[in-house]
Order: sequence, then structure tokens, then C-alpha cells
Amino acid sequence: MLLLGAILLAIFFLPSPWGIIAVFVGGTLDIVESLVLLRWSKRRKAVTGAEALVGQTAVVATPLRPTGQVHVAGELWAARSESGADPGDEVVVRAVDGLTLFVD
Repeated sequence: MLLLGAILLAIFFLPSPWGIIAVFVGGTLDIVESLVLLRWSKRRKAVTGAEALVGQTAVVATPLRPTGQVHVAGELWAARSESGADPGDEVVVRAVDGLTLFVD
């Protein structure tokens, strides 16, 4: 509705050739902007599922000796750590195997 009002104002209130030129330039800019945003949005893929947890920080819930549980992304996950960790420690998720997170 706003676009239609702007087009009518440009045609009826700008001098003869300038109204049409303003509508054409505005339409062209709108199309270019839409194409740029469309291309930008397709540039990166959304990461979902357990693979999205890789690289996130988790808080140890039960002792990791070598297995235990961690809180990450608001959920409790089974975890495995070769170096071990105590409850309350922060660890980083390095890999996912099924429903088990490998952390450091």
C-alpha cells in the first residue's frame, strides 16, 4: 500500500519525465536489493541436530571418568572425556557419536 502511494506521488507530483524515471529507478533498486538478500540468505546452510553442538561449551553435570553427563544447549547429554572433568567444569564439544558427545 505504501509503495503504491509512493508511485502515485512520484507520477502526479514530479514534473513530466521525472516521475516515470523515479518509479523506474525505485523499482530497479527494489529488485536489486531483493536479489542481493536472496543470494546472501542461500550462502550459508543451517546446521541442525546433534552436529550443531560441535564447538559449543558444555558444563559437566556428573564426573567424566571417562564417561558422564554434561549440560549443553539446555539439555543433558551423555559425554566422554579422555582427560576427565569434575562437575561444574566447562568443556568444549569436539565430536558427536550417536547420542554421546566427545568433549575436552
